[in-house]
Amino acid sequence: VSSVTCSIMKLAMLNTDFCIFCCFAYLTDVCDNPLVYNLPPSSFRSSSQLSSSHGPGFAKVNRREGAGGWSPLLSDKNQWLEVDLQRRTQITAVATQGRYGSSDWLTSYLLMFSDTGHNWRQYRQEDVLGAFPGNTNADTVIQYKLDYPVIARYLRLIPLDWNPTGRIGLRLEIYGCRYTSEVAGFDGRSSLVYRLSARMSWTGRESISLKFKTFKASGTLLHAKGQRDHSLNLALEKGRLLLYHHSGSGGKLLVSLGSLLDDQHWHHVKLERLSTHLNLTVDKNMQQVHVPAELIILTHLSLSPLFLEQGNMTFSCNEPVFVAVTFTDSHSFLQLPVLTSWLSGIVSITLQFRTWNKAGLLLTFSLQQQEGSVFLYLSEARLLIPNVCVQTGSGLNDGQWHSVELNSKENHLSITVDRDEGATAHTRTPLLPTAKSQLFFGGCPAQAVSLDCRNPFQEFQGCIRLLKLDSETMDLIKVQDGRLGNYSGLQIDMCGIIDRCSPSHCEHEGTCTQSWSTFHCNCSKSGYRGATCHSSNYEQSCEIYKHKGNTSGQYYIDVDGSGPVKPQLVYCNMTENQTWIIINHNNTDLTTVHSSPETNQHFANFHYTSEEKQLSTVISQSEHCEQELLYQCRRSRLFNTLDGAPLSWWVGGPASGEIQNYWGGALPGSRQCMCGLKDNCLDSSFYCNCDADYNLWTNDSGLLTHKENLPVRSLVLGDIHRPGSEAAYRVGPLRCHGDQNFWNAAFFEEETSYLHFPTFHEELNADISFLFKTTSSSGLFLENLGIKDFIRIELSSSTEVIFSFDVGNGPLEVKVRTSLPLNDNRWHSVQVERNVKEASLRVDDFPAAIQEAPSDGFIHLQLNSQLFIGGTASRQKGFLGCIRSLQLNGVTLNLEERARITPGVRPGCPGHCSSYATLCQNQGRCVEKANGFSCDCSQSAHTGVFCHKEVSGSFKSTTSITYIVTEPYEMSRNSSYLHSSIYSDITLRGEDISLSFRTSQSPAMLLYVSSFYREYLILLINKHGEDFYANLAGLTSIGFTGCLSGVRFNSIYPLKAALLHPTSRVTVTSPLVPSSCASSSPADSYAAETTHSLSGKRSVIAVVIFVIMCTAAIMARFICIRKETYRNQEVKAAKSEDNHEFPVSSQAGSLRVQGENQKEFFI
Repeated sequence: VSSVTCSIMKLAMLNTDFCIFCCFAYLTDVCDNPLVYNLPPSSFRSSSQLSSSHGPGFAKVNRREGAGGWSPLLSDKNQWLEVDLQRRTQITAVATQGRYGSSDWLTSYLLMFSDTGHNWRQYRQEDVLGAFPGNTNADTVIQYKLDYPVIARYLRLIPLDWNPTGRIGLRLEIYGCRYTSEVAGFDGRSSLVYRLSARMSWTGRESISLKFKTFKASGTLLHAKGQRDHSLNLALEKGRLLLYHHSGSGGKLLVSLGSLLDDQHWHHVKLERLSTHLNLTVDKNMQQVHVPAELIILTHLSLSPLFLEQGNMTFSCNEPVFVAVTFTDSHSFLQLPVLTSWLSGIVSITLQFRTWNKAGLLLTFSLQQQEGSVFLYLSEARLLIPNVCVQTGSGLNDGQWHSVELNSKENHLSITVDRDEGATAHTRTPLLPTAKSQLFFGGCPAQAVSLDCRNPFQEFQGCIRLLKLDSETMDLIKVQDGRLGNYSGLQIDMCGIIDRCSPSHCEHEGTCTQSWSTFHCNCSKSGYRGATCHSSNYEQSCEIYKHKGNTSGQYYIDVDGSGPVKPQLVYCNMTENQTWIIINHNNTDLTTVHSSPETNQHFANFHYTSEEKQLSTVISQSEHCEQELLYQCRRSRLFNTLDGAPLSWWVGGPASGEIQNYWGGALPGSRQCMCGLKDNCLDSSFYCNCDADYNLWTNDSGLLTHKENLPVRSLVLGDIHRPGSEAAYRVGPLRCHGDQNFWNAAFFEEETSYLHFPTFHEELNADISFLFKTTSSSGLFLENLGIKDFIRIELSSSTEVIFSFDVGNGPLEVKVRTSLPLNDNRWHSVQVERNVKEASLRVDDFPAAIQEAPSDGFIHLQLNSQLFIGGTASRQKGFLGCIRSLQLNGVTLNLEERARITPGVRPGCPGHCSSYATLCQNQGRCVEKANGFSCDCSQSAHTGVFCHKEVSGSFKSTTSITYIVTEPYEMSRNSSYLHSSIYSDITLRGEDISLSFRTSQSPAMLLYVSSFYREYLILLINKHGEDFYANLAGLTSIGFTGCLSGVRFNSIYPLKAALLHPTSRVTVTSPLVPSSCASSSPADSYAAETTHSLSGKRSVIAVVIFVIMCTAAIMARFICIRKETYRNQEVKAAKSEDNHEFPVSSQAGSLRVQGENQKEFFI
């Protein structure tokens, strides 16, 4: 073990009492010597002993003297065995053994250590678990190597459980080595100053390290003064260590670390400079902070052998002894008798307490004359006595020591908190206890009726020390020995408070709050969710939003899921072909630069709405990124110089970017523009149009598509100082599409096939997500093993997924059972999260299953095997089917890459429409793609990525759309058959018409259809209750003013064709303006659907309108359709159209009869 050293520039101990040791810790490389076997009997103490032959001095491993070990008088959890190692020692391991020749042994125990024999500190594994495993018989020696060594003189072992058929029995051994250090003590007004001198050599690493202990919550630990009035201050504030940078009269907090450092135990501190970073380490926790150059104050300095002592500094550590008690649970209480002097009505109680709980009973006792009991308790972190309506203090659950003084005499009662007169409450009601009254602190005994103790409030959990009754400090060691009062569930001579928020397990800036036994993360402002704010509230890409049915708009995306990159607001453009992420910057407008003799260059910097890490991650995860670089010029060259140096350039790429010497549409490093690449520049002797230096405007614009050079960071235009030089530029937003992670998939063809990846190293917080589809009823998705720990996710049946794991507390399972089968060959999602508080499993949108973690269990997941996907080498039955988008803590595993080199596994997985076809709306058709799907809207009156957008148009009275469609008969083209059918009662196929409209006009014509039969259909709007009769010419002249949308005739969509796919066959009389048909009020909105069927001879066809909403003045109504059939006319059959574009030959109001095989539509 290397020695602890101090390389200190200037050390000062001010304003508090400290003990510090640094320099010269003499340790050997091997530190596992047995320490107990040579100790005298006087080094052993115990709570009790069964007999003299069962004394603590016989508790040595493999020894048989006396009764073969130590056994206490009673076997309960109040017993303990203590060993004095004679000096401060580094302890590395502990071994236990049962009492020789008996059935007495421990099965679990706690380990305490101390420097003074007081103020014990519990050793905790992983900072959480306190219990150590013991023995299973009386003979076997069980050794436990400590996760981290302990430096202490005294060690105490407290039995928790023992052989249920025997008693507590113990022999032990302690392993370690000698520990020596130099110690300095400070009284709050003393200091030790080191003088440093300059040195010529440069070192990239400087450090200061020391250990300290104190019972004060605040004070200056170290002051290091540098050049130009810059200094670093390391100070203790409310038990936390804060590092400040001071410059002149101002100061800045750089980092805060640690908590409860005023507990009178040794804490290790190290301040280390690594180049331009400072690392501050407190105990096992480290934080790094970036510092500017003026803070590199340790550079070129060496430690002088001269130092100066100031004040009453000693080279020893004389510390006061405070005996604290810990109230651990709801059964904890401390009982003391009242003083006889209190019967006169003068009562004085003072104490100090610390807790994390907002509520809890501190003190209760009974009063004279049947006045009940007095209660001093915490409520909402304030002190209250409800009997006399007294309350004082605030925020008393901050974990700090708070003093309470209760004084009652004559007709006056006062309560003072933290000796603050401003926090003193007064009342005229005194407290008069009875002669038989007992003081109960923290709670009441389980059988408390006869003791006149009741507690209507929550029990106190926390620590109490310096308990005084009438200025006499209570010796709580007497309570422990049974010589004073009574107690239960207390840890005496120690304060077992733990700060569960230091370090915080709340991720992504979630706020940590705590109680005595647990902590809570407030994730409301973090953008994340879960017990530790681990999982993101947002999807990782626009592609995922699209496949959840979302349309274009602004969305927050979290590109690395639960990783460190923050969510960012982007615009998602969901087109029919691609899904684009669009990230804007501060200048996307066209900027013109005029010639200026005073200015040689024009600079433009671009600042993006996303942070650097967000930008780089979006670019790396996208299949394609592009950015438009538009450059227009007049006598403003790019590359045309004699020395070959570019006149203008742009900077792009990650971080600060690099200078690029090519322009939009060209190749990197080519010194060309797009016209040079395509060999079509205006002057063939140049590679850019602008380099021809014409006195007219030319263009060298194009797209930048090489991801390694994006985004554009800045732009420099150099040729702008000559007379007549002008330029204009525009840098478009960054646009990316194609989520490489979302579609990354592998198909497992054989049950014995699997993929393997490196070990999953996430000990505290882990999330796993993926999609799968299969026709099999079971299979292993994922497995990773450790020596004891493991994680596994599997499909156990067609309706059940299991997440099983072990972090050292024994195997646990989280199950989700679904009401629908999971082996239906459709994509299903699985989301698993495991953190220090709980494990959760979610499948699709079914309710999540949650398994809470033990309150004091192991928390670190330690794995060492490879991560297996789809099966393992040891299991025969693997997974058959597809796994896609497998992510571990936001990092996507490249399944396709591994699948290409793995037998029995194929990269990719087709067949997405089985899962996503329902996203295609309004008769849209799902079309399979290699990575995903698209919606074909050709058979829909709607458009958009999901055929979800209505195609609407705003009509004036003169607006019309006319088109002609070849009539698709369902009969044979045989003329004789047609002739006979015309004169028969055979029913021709029906016509389906639907549309939506909004208008205030009445009457108005919505639709007119005519055929070569000289039959026609007219859809009109008429006022409610009025009959309407007019000739054909009068009807067609009515017109329509309003908005139409979603017009469909059978499988033909005339309005969509006119607005989106105009051809020579479509005629539109303007003005026809695309519109959203948005209604100002629900009362103005109408929708109509008609079904037109032709049947019989000279029959009248009824048309029905379904009106969704209407007003009292306006109502939709049909006018009947007149049909005339010319029996003697020979009809030719018409061919069906293969596409749905609409031939048009009409003008507004035209109603002439079409050719034999045509039908005319007019709207």
